[in-house]
Amino acid sequence: MILKSLFKKFIQYQEQKNDTTPTKTFDAKKSDDTDDLLEGLKENINTIKELLGASQDVKYHNIKLKGINAPKAVLIFIDGLVNEKIITDGILAPLLDVEFNIAEGAKVEKLAQKIDTQILHMADVEVSTKISELISSLLSGSSALVIDGIKECLLISTKGFPTRSISEPQTEMVVRGPREGFTENLRTNTAMIRRRIKSPKLRMEHLTIGKKTDTVVCLTYIKDVARTEIVDKLKERLKKIDTDAINDTGYIEEFIEDSPFSLFETVGYTEKPDVAAAKMLEGRIAILVDGSPFAITVPRLFVENFQTAEDYYTRYVYASVTRLMRFVAYFLSIFTVPVYIALTTFHQELIPETLLVTIANAREGTPFPVFFEALIMVISFEVLKEAGLRLPRPVGQAISIVGALVMGDAAISAGLVGAPVVIAVAFTAVAGFIVPAQTESASILRIIMMVISAILGGYGLALGVLGMLIHLASLKSFGIDYLTTVVPSTDIKDSFFRTPLWTMVSRPVSIVGKDKTRMVPAMQVDNDKEG
Repeated sequence: MILKSLFKKFIQYQEQKNDTTPTKTFDAKKSDDTDDLLEGLKENINTIKELLGASQDVKYHNIKLKGINAPKAVLIFIDGLVNEKIITDGILAPLLDVEFNIAEGAKVEKLAQKIDTQILHMADVEVSTKISELISSLLSGSSALVIDGIKECLLISTKGFPTRSISEPQTEMVVRGPREGFTENLRTNTAMIRRRIKSPKLRMEHLTIGKKTDTVVCLTYIKDVARTEIVDKLKERLKKIDTDAINDTGYIEEFIEDSPFSLFETVGYTEKPDVAAAKMLEGRIAILVDGSPFAITVPRLFVENFQTAEDYYTRYVYASVTRLMRFVAYFLSIFTVPVYIALTTFHQELIPETLLVTIANAREGTPFPVFFEALIMVISFEVLKEAGLRLPRPVGQAISIVGALVMGDAAISAGLVGAPVVIAVAFTAVAGFIVPAQTESASILRIIMMVISAILGGYGLALGVLGMLIHLASLKSFGIDYLTTVVPSTDIKDSFFRTPLWTMVSRPVSIVGKDKTRMVPAMQVDNDKEG
């Protein structure tokens, strides 16, 4: 016991000795007197330098204002986050062209307001008295003008960091429709949504999440179209997020989803502003994150996995056929291999005699059971797919195509697997790519169903399907049933198939708020014309 006590004291002493935590810490949310700016310019600059450290990209530009008894000032900005031309033409040039004649002993309390309203040629200027606001603005790309003798500073928007130009998104390719996608710049993304929804009811509410990153998150929706209770629930979940960093919308998604352990996503995402706008016009809420080219939307329904932007830009007959094909392809991608395993292992009597003989001849000499053959090929495919995604594009395409051909042909020639298994796995792989939003869930469900089929045959497969349906029926997205619009309802017009746009008079009843009417019925318009 004595040795244990001495050892504990020694550990505590070492921790105190090695503690290099600064005595003065900065809290961006602090609002007491220690957060206020002082009258002395030197003291304020020293405080700012202490908080930001010896960072070489933080620039302090000393300014001597013209005029009798004119005070000194310092312009602070972070190199790389600002537009130097804006600083030169909009701040420095106007300041140095004006004389500040101040009487001896006169107070300069309102000098900041005078510079803001009469001198600077800037649209976005804010007067602040808090050091925390000054630091936060600097880190966001603004410049701070600190003046000697006053307890106020000017926070001037001079953002000018490099951004990626608007281009066609790679994750949602279309033949017909808009080809512009979101970028990493939040203001560019909000502008693209504003350009599509020119409604005074469009709301964009900002909040900051991340104790270290201070990431700006934008919550955008249309008032009365989105349900108030869903908006309030989303705000509550966002405010509860307590983490160091938010680097992408994927972070937000994991914090706000209803069923984090489910294979099915209950939060949608898109890289196209036209898709985000369309979902908002149906009653959903979009979340944009500064630094991410993806927007997430809630609530999300199961049928959204099979909808694409191009469904609404092409003829409704073709859109309906392709959507039905996606439903069929998704279930085939999951159940083709498990059904093959169940039939060849337990239910050979259900296979036609000619086909059974063909399968038996193809499997002659293979050393593994059907389940292990299929498992080897499925895992090999997943490895090739991951390699093709992570490698540079020219190399990745060659690996995924050549690798699949060579490995499949070599496996058959070596007698490790039969040709029917290779055909089944290849078909499920291609079918799974038709529904990109559910590729991940299909890959996992395929393996689960394979295991169940190998153990219990067709009965196990039936139990697996039943369990999957029960799980889907139990899922909710912000209080909305996940299978809504799949079951017969008024929203069936845009589920398994798409009816003409002029028949979709009302918005989806399951998610919309007060404003339920999307358009005037075509028959009513014709009657009005005749009248």
